[in-house]
Amino acid sequence: MTEVLFYHLTESTLEDALPSLLERSLSRGWRAVVQAGSEERRDALDQHLWTFRDDSFLAHGTDREAHPADQPVLLTLAAANPNAAQVRFFVDGAEPGAVDGYERVVFLFDGHDAAQLEAARGHWKTMKGAGHEVTYWQQTADRRWERKA
Repeated sequence: MTEVLFYHLTESTLEDALPSLLERSLSRGWRAVVQAGSEERRDALDQHLWTFRDDSFLAHGTDREAHPADQPVLLTLAAANPNAAQVRFFVDGAEPGAVDGYERVVFLFDGHDAAQLEAARGHWKTMKGAGHEVTYWQQTADRRWERKA
């Protein structure tokens, strides 16, 4: 079964947290796909991953560009997995489809957004009910991740 992680953002934004999680995924030798809830969020993340740190960038592409299969990180709105990613991130209220076939699935949700909190609770029940190994992580005051369940 797929390992499913829920990351509850309480101290930082998605833009602060996502790059380091993607870097960790790539360091494991995994490809990643990030499914956003809107074109605007996908496009904002596209720009952000090129400039999030002065001394580095995260090589990636979007589903609007040619050759999505070649991208180590693909930003998308669709449920497809054209870059054969081992890890899939759902952000900004993206609705998950089937998650079988991934090593890991990560739901990143804003703890200050009631709609995202409610959606995460529903996804937790669905993923747990489907037999996936689910864990819940919440940020501490110093922005570290602490396993809560």
